[in-house]
Amino acid sequence: MNRNLSYNTRTGYLRLEEVYKSEKPRLLARLLAAGRSLQDAEDLVQDVYTEMLERLPVVSDIRNLPAWLNTMITRRMIDSWRHERVRNASGETDVAEDTLREIISDVGLDPLDAFIRDSLADALNDAMRALPTEQRRVVEAQVFGGMTFRQIAEATGESIDTLTARKRYAIRSLSRALRLWIEEY
Repeated sequence: MNRNLSYNTRTGYLRLEEVYKSEKPRLLARLLAAGRSLQDAEDLVQDVYTEMLERLPVVSDIRNLPAWLNTMITRRMIDSWRHERVRNASGETDVAEDTLREIISDVGLDPLDAFIRDSLADALNDAMRALPTEQRRVVEAQVFGGMTFRQIAEATGESIDTLTARKRYAIRSLSRALRLWIEEY
């Protein structure tokens, strides 16, 4: 460790290292019991510790560091659940590429067929162009721009509820259009 660090920073680092070693198994077990996957649980614990590393001088002043860690983990879980609820309400889903291939195969199409992929991409582009401008902008900002609802809200001045509703309507419209495309195919 760098000797030029302040006493509070050194003390905070040593306490954090000690608590990390002792509390990590308990925190992971708690997150797993709350329904998180091992990877999600490890990511969440790592995020909390990373945040704490950024605040080392403050860490040395915390009397009950394990309790503080538990509070941080609880807050992160609540934030995660809220985010999931918003995503579900907006129709946002995580569909792996393998799942898409499986769906295409179940319909009786060859997922490796370039013509089918191109036709599906064309159908999706046509459906996107047919969306009302406001709905299309929300979908494009999230899918292609990687923006969150909060970022879009700040950029547009629209409420997050309005944006989630627009995305939900857009997803329904896109789903209907793609179902029609599959039925025609």
